[in-house]
Amino acid sequence: MNLTKYVTMLVGTTFLMGIAFPIGKIGLDYAPPFLLMSFRYLIAGVLLVLITLRRQQPRGKQWLQAAAIGLLQTTGVMGCAYFSMRWITSSESAILTFVNPLLVIVLGTLLMGAVYRLRQWAGVAVGFLGVAVTFGMHVDLSPGTFICLAGAVCFASATLLIKRWGAGFDMNVLAAYQMLSGGIALLVLSFISERPVFTVTSTSIIVVLALALLCSIVQFTAWYQLLRQGDAAKTSSFLFLAPLFGVLCSWLMLGEELHVYTAIGGALICAGIFLVNREGSRATHQRTTKTAAL
Repeated sequence: MNLTKYVTMLVGTTFLMGIAFPIGKIGLDYAPPFLLMSFRYLIAGVLLVLITLRRQQPRGKQWLQAAAIGLLQTTGVMGCAYFSMRWITSSESAILTFVNPLLVIVLGTLLMGAVYRLRQWAGVAVGFLGVAVTFGMHVDLSPGTFICLAGAVCFASATLLIKRWGAGFDMNVLAAYQMLSGGIALLVLSFISERPVFTVTSTSIIVVLALALLCSIVQFTAWYQLLRQGDAAKTSSFLFLAPLFGVLCSWLMLGEELHVYTAIGGALICAGIFLVNREGSRATHQRTTKTAAL
């Protein structure tokens, strides 16, 4: 994949990740969070399964791997993100969910023996600072804050598992079954923990279709392809763009406040991405890439 296509896919994918938060916030007026997300992923999963039936299907333990990724990536991440919006704004939920790049490097180092250069750690720190600045340099410690951070841990764990197991999958097939398994789990959670009522209007239908088709099928298939072809930490560093897109889209679509420090935070986010992706010596880069792929 050439650099231009790689960057275009990354920016497009992170934009879809960001805009999903205000779209989902609108959807919460018509359905509780777990039910809304279950509809999103069940529709997306079923459609993608039908589209990929002629491709190589999972075999043996791959079914369990796809289900595990689904429970983390779909049920864990999105369930936590949208449930947290009962206490915090869609902008805050987007920002907290996407501390994932820092967690990818921390968990990759602790659990998978990955080795990253000091500059990459500095880049993630700068990017994380950019997220904090975009957030207004404060975090209200509500239940939604901790729920969202739990989702970020699920996101980082799923990212590392996709990098570890993804080579054995057709990535579109993996996206299909992880969304389907995660959607089923979300539906079960809905019946256990909330009143599963969906109000049918033209707006609610548009919201569900936008979330299912654009923010699920297009987003996940592109994201998995990027994770498979690139270093997990480098690819995940671009996730710092998602909360910026989330804040901007929440301002445009929901009228949530937009401050000057958002622009400053955006500049720091871009600086962090540059530091994480800037090449050093070839030998060091090869050692890092090899270890990260283990």
